[in-house]
Amino acid sequence: MNKKFPPESILKPLDRPMQKARELVENSEDIKILTHIDCDGISAGAILSSTLDRLEIDHEIEFISLDMIPEKKAENELTILSDLGSGQSLDHFATSNDKILILDHHPPLRKMGSGWKGEFIEINPNYFGMDGSYHVSGGGMSYLLAKKFSFQDLSWIAVLSAVGDMQNSLTGKLEGLNQPILEDSELMGLVKSFNDLSIYGRQTRPIYVALSYFGDVKLPITNNRNECLFLLKKLRIPSKDGRNPRTLSDLTQDEKMRLFSELVRMLTLEVPRKYAKYVPRLVSGDCYEFLKEERYSPLRDAGEFSTAVNACSRHERADIAFKVLKGNRKMALKDMEHLAKEHRSYLARQMDWAQEENRIKSLQNLQYFNGNGIKSNVIGTLAGMLLSYGDWKKPMIAFTEIGDEKEGLKVSLRCSRLLAYDGIHFGNLIKGVANRVGGTGGGHSVACGAYIPTKNKENFLKIFNQTLNGLL
Repeated sequence: MNKKFPPESILKPLDRPMQKARELVENSEDIKILTHIDCDGISAGAILSSTLDRLEIDHEIEFISLDMIPEKKAENELTILSDLGSGQSLDHFATSNDKILILDHHPPLRKMGSGWKGEFIEINPNYFGMDGSYHVSGGGMSYLLAKKFSFQDLSWIAVLSAVGDMQNSLTGKLEGLNQPILEDSELMGLVKSFNDLSIYGRQTRPIYVALSYFGDVKLPITNNRNECLFLLKKLRIPSKDGRNPRTLSDLTQDEKMRLFSELVRMLTLEVPRKYAKYVPRLVSGDCYEFLKEERYSPLRDAGEFSTAVNACSRHERADIAFKVLKGNRKMALKDMEHLAKEHRSYLARQMDWAQEENRIKSLQNLQYFNGNGIKSNVIGTLAGMLLSYGDWKKPMIAFTEIGDEKEGLKVSLRCSRLLAYDGIHFGNLIKGVANRVGGTGGGHSVACGAYIPTKNKENFLKIFNQTLNGLL
């Protein structure tokens, strides 16, 4: 899955198709970008739009979800599909005269080189033996086109998109095509990467608060800030600097090593023996800082920045994140901060609701809850948060209505990274189960989802539970 590539050869297979894509863009005067509505898609769109701005090519951009593709038609001279298109049928989309460019990293439906008589270029890392889940994001594919125009300063957005797409979730660092993209950004002085504790909120959360959200495996400190303060005191790590709370970014290397050792010890006591070898990977990994952003800003750390972008997406305001990525640090940044606060408040209310009356139900191999009434674009985040209150050894599945007058259920799954480290790919599993009940699905090993007919929910649960026999 995580095949290693020699640095000098990794970009070579994509050189010729990217050159053709460059020529296609240069010879077009009217371009439409259709891009996905998550962090990766918004980042990909920002890279492409910035590229076209600099080339002074008229263009428009639209952020769409995958279920909107059947409604779309090619209406411009050139249509670019970014972070989507490869996994969807486009037979309805264009005529033989339309020009189409697909820059995607999801498993493709079509064979390489297939298409129609018009100009059709589909560039996908999976065609070249790379894994689109871990080796490059949609934003990364868009950046490789921008690089053909020598716009390496856009590389930091591709790093953000990779982190937002959890490309580093399996090994704790960016690999494959993500690596030379990261190197471009480091050479430009835009990004700094280094190994650190894998605790979210590096720049913005007081360390005792950040520790309390450590939830891959339930510990005494999980969701308990008093226990976190006690732990820090025991380890001689001050939680404040004077009157100011300290964040993870404030800790010395020695303090981080003491905390790392203690977390490894605590986790090793909690997990079955077969998972013990993976524990250090839970506790530390590479982090990515954007050096042009201010310290203690939510935009300084790639993980926190990607969360802010996703908050815009989940409240149907991709346009705000798009403006911030393109350099608007005034009104759009204030709007992003407001949406992030609103997003946290909404999640807190739904967490309170979900924990009432034992709404989480448990089967032999999985746990689930019905989230009808919860926004479909936040249900996955909620499932991940609730995992720390349930049984970490089982995946957490959430159901909610698709909404927007569309029939069916959206299914979201989240699990501990330990299960993925042990070789379970829930994205592949949920795809197979969804197909068996008349739906569609897919995604990452630790975060994935599906759309299924409402009437088949119980059958979906039954089949999924059976599928997991002997795997956990």
